[in-house]
Amino acid sequence: MHDIKWIRENPEEFDKGLKRRGLSPLSSEILKIDADHKIVQQNLQVLQSRRNEIAAAIGQAKRSGDNVESLTQEGSEIRERMPVLEEKEKELKGKLHHFLITLPNRLLPSVPHGKDESENVVVRTVGKPRTFSFAPKEHFDLGEASGMMDFEQAARMSGSRFVILKKHLALLQRALSNFMLDLHTQEFGYTEVSPPLLVNESSMFGAGQLPKFAEGAFQTTSGHWLIPTSEVSLTCWGADRMLMEEELPLRFVAHTPCFRSEAGAAGRDTRGMLRQHQFYKVELVSFSKPEEGLEELDRMVGAAEEVLKKLEIPYRVVSLCSGDVGFSALKTYDLEAWLPGQNAYREISSCSLCGDFQARRMNARFKGKDSKEKPQFPYTLNGSGIAVGRALIAVLENYQQEDGSIQVPRVLIPYMGGLTEI
Repeated sequence: MHDIKWIRENPEEFDKGLKRRGLSPLSSEILKIDADHKIVQQNLQVLQSRRNEIAAAIGQAKRSGDNVESLTQEGSEIRERMPVLEEKEKELKGKLHHFLITLPNRLLPSVPHGKDESENVVVRTVGKPRTFSFAPKEHFDLGEASGMMDFEQAARMSGSRFVILKKHLALLQRALSNFMLDLHTQEFGYTEVSPPLLVNESSMFGAGQLPKFAEGAFQTTSGHWLIPTSEVSLTCWGADRMLMEEELPLRFVAHTPCFRSEAGAAGRDTRGMLRQHQFYKVELVSFSKPEEGLEELDRMVGAAEEVLKKLEIPYRVVSLCSGDVGFSALKTYDLEAWLPGQNAYREISSCSLCGDFQARRMNARFKGKDSKEKPQFPYTLNGSGIAVGRALIAVLENYQQEDGSIQVPRVLIPYMGGLTEI
C-alpha cells in the first residue's frame, strides 16, 4: 500500500516508478482526489463545529427566553447539507484508497529495466551441470516408470494438476522438507512456525494477495481462503502489532501445503509437478528495520542458495527486471535450478524485499528505542526456502542413472533412513 504523504512530496518520483512498471502517470489524478477529499473534510469539520455552536446557542437562548427561530433554521440547513458532504467524503476516500491499494509497489533503482522475464539479469551461476552418457529424462517419466508417481489416479480423484507420490518418492519429499527446516532453523536462526492454512480476507489483503490475485486463489464457502503460500500466514503474524526495535529482525520459517488455481496458466507446464494446484513449500519471512532491508534480502537469498549447494544442484541467481517483479516487491531475486531433463534452468525459489508496502496494508509497526519517536513501519521480506516439489524434480533429474534409478544426495541420506538409491 502506498503512502499518500510520500506521493504528495514526490509526485514525479511516483510517476517514474509507475512508468518502470509499464503504467501511465497517475500522480496528478491521485493528488486531485486527495485535495478534493481534504476540502470536503474541512467543510464537514466547519459544519460540525457550527452545528455544535448552534446547539449551545439554542440552549442558552431558551434559558434566556430569546427567539431561537433563526438558529433552528440554520441548524436545519446544516443537517440537510451534512449527509451530502458525508457521502461525497466517503466517495472520495474510497477512490483514493482504491489507488493506494491496487497500484504495485515502487521499484528500487537497482532493479534492471526490462519488459518481461526474457530480460531478467543473471547475477551468478553456481555449479556445473552434469554430463550424462545417456539422454536424461524428465521427472515425470522417471517417477511414473518407478511406479511411485501417479498423475492418472490423482486426476481421477481431483482433476488435472495433482499428483500422488508413493513409497520412496513420498519419503524423498518429506526428507527434503525436514532437511530444509533443519537448515534454516539451525544454521540461519529462523523460528519454525506451524501457521493456519485457512486465512480471512483481511490477511489475504494484508499480504498483497487481494484484490489483485483473487482469481489465483481458492476461497471456501465460509469465506476463508486457502493460502497460496505461507507467506500470507507468516507475514500477517505482524498484523495490527506494535513491535519493538530491539526485536528486529524477526525471521520465521514454515513448511506448509500451498494452494493455487493457476488462473491464466492454461497450457503451461501441463505435464508433471512444475505447476500444480497443491504443492509443498518451505517459506521464509522476515521483519526488518528499513535501513537493514537490503542486507536481510541478501541473507535470505543466501539461505535459499545453501539448500541447493548442500543438495549439489547447479543453479543460478537472477535479478528480476522491472517488467517481471511481483506486485508487492521492491526488488526480487529468483533462484533457478538446472533441470537436465528440460535442458534448462527453472525457477525454484523467489526472494523479495517488499519494503513497508505490506506493513502499511496490515498495520504492522515498531517503536524505536526512544519512546518519544513516532512508530515506524517495518520492512517485510519473503522467500521460498525452497519449493519442495520443485526441489524433488531437481533431485530426480540431476541424480538419475541410466537404468532409471535415482541416487540419493549425500545430505539427504540421514533423512532417508540410510537409503542411498531409489
